[in-house]
Amino acid sequence: MPVRWTYAFVDRPVEGFARAAAFWTAVTGTRLSELRGEQEEFATLLPGPPHLPEQTDACVKIQGVADGVGGAHLDFAVEDVPGFVGAALGLGAETVGAYDGWAVLRSPAGQSFCAVPWHGESVRPPVVDGSRLDQVSLDVPPSAYDAEVAFWSALLPDWTSRSGSLPEFHVVAPPSGLPIRILLQRLDEEAPAAAHLDLAAGPDIDAVRARHERLGASFVAGHPHWTVMRDPAGGLYCLTGRDADTGGLPRATSVRP
Repeated sequence: MPVRWTYAFVDRPVEGFARAAAFWTAVTGTRLSELRGEQEEFATLLPGPPHLPEQTDACVKIQGVADGVGGAHLDFAVEDVPGFVGAALGLGAETVGAYDGWAVLRSPAGQSFCAVPWHGESVRPPVVDGSRLDQVSLDVPPSAYDAEVAFWSALLPDWTSRSGSLPEFHVVAPPSGLPIRILLQRLDEEAPAAAHLDLAAGPDIDAVRARHERLGASFVAGHPHWTVMRDPAGGLYCLTGRDADTGGLPRATSVRP
């Protein structure tokens, strides 16, 4: 039961929803859909300007969360939702909520993700102003890291599971054409599992950073090949030196995968 499409979900506290939506639509060159959900807590970041027909498919959504600081999660669009859920449960996942046609699950380390129906999405959005939101980074405590790597590798057997550029990284990359990949990052200390968004920004991270700062983001920390930022709603994310078109590492350079 292959995954046919992937969505990165921006999870932010309800009080910061509007600020987050304005920032992430600007960063990704998208526009916000109509709100949906019982509390109007969900929206999709639709590609393309409103006066033109959509040429690509959405791959980012946003959610206002009532509890906690938010973060990120993945939605997997599949043709057989019950089959995908059953496979995940068999590998150690837990069901958080079952709904009409879709489900919320939790990985063995405690990371939430969703199984949703595939609606024919197939064309990923382009690079926007030098960057592309293309990765959800799962921040995993050391005690759960090996089991979490094994879980995602087994759940997504047609994806490429490989070690990252540093010992604490592991990449689970989708087949060509799918827009969002997974990075597992082993934390230095025990802490609850969490997740954040990564953007591939190519070699000129500083230019992308400057644009994000003009849109309201703030600098948190700099590393040789990635930069930690905070969006206007308080959510952490990273700009990485990966190629914005391919998602791959620059040649002869060790960067955050």
